[in-house]
Amino acid sequence: MAEPEGEVLAGELYRLVGRQIKAARERAGLTQRELSELIGYSEELISSVERGRRVPQPEFLAAVDDALGCGGLLKAICGDVTAARDRARGRARHPVWFRDYARLEREATEIGFYSTLTVPGLLQTENYARTILLARQPLLDAETIEERVAARLARQQVLERWPLPMVTVVLDEAVLLRRIGGPEVQREQLECLLRIGALRNVQLQVLPLDYDGHAGMEGPFILIYPKGQPPVGYGEFQDFSQLVTDPDEVRVLAARYGSIRAQALAPAESHALIDRLRGEL
Repeated sequence: MAEPEGEVLAGELYRLVGRQIKAARERAGLTQRELSELIGYSEELISSVERGRRVPQPEFLAAVDDALGCGGLLKAICGDVTAARDRARGRARHPVWFRDYARLEREATEIGFYSTLTVPGLLQTENYARTILLARQPLLDAETIEERVAARLARQQVLERWPLPMVTVVLDEAVLLRRIGGPEVQREQLECLLRIGALRNVQLQVLPLDYDGHAGMEGPFILIYPKGQPPVGYGEFQDFSQLVTDPDEVRVLAARYGSIRAQALAPAESHALIDRLRGEL
């Protein structure tokens, strides 16, 4: 399945911009972490942009331009990058069954995740996401895998747009213990969780394994609060998905989620647990 010309050109532009940013950063003698601390964007975002995996937002380009002394060169291409992004969005890269949720997620003012098997897609690293898609049955072809990895990473722009959506996440401790992709991939994912969990609009909690009879025994789900619309619940089973729109059913999910959060470790304790598990890998 060949990619449309517009999307191919957009991908080439992102990779070109990424190479320019990397060259400017290295010329300034900065590591990705040092640039991250300088401009206030995550190290993972900088890495993804430099590899052409993420679409750089105008605010990001302006911050990098100022920090690296690019003389307005990056600011000058903001319009081109935005136009290429908008053209590429004309083709949905998510599987059909996921597209309604993806649209609501983009419009959300608040999102709540309860996950029992894997890290939610919105918080996954590139390698973690690719490992999951490679393991899928029936097998996906290489092009589809890369397309879906890119689409999953692009969703993370939700965490950076203004106004910032409030994001709460409760992970079953089993999610942190399962070494998806091996120790290196899992360590990278745990480091990503620590970075995202430190964002001021994100609260990350862990539900410990030794909690007996918690409120989330019936499985994972997501609560979405789209701007100007009633809240919606969302669940997945293999390649099937369901949006829950009935107000009474959504209220049940919201009450259940409140109980799960109350039973989980506090954010500071959760971060300490994630950091300890990261150190053990």
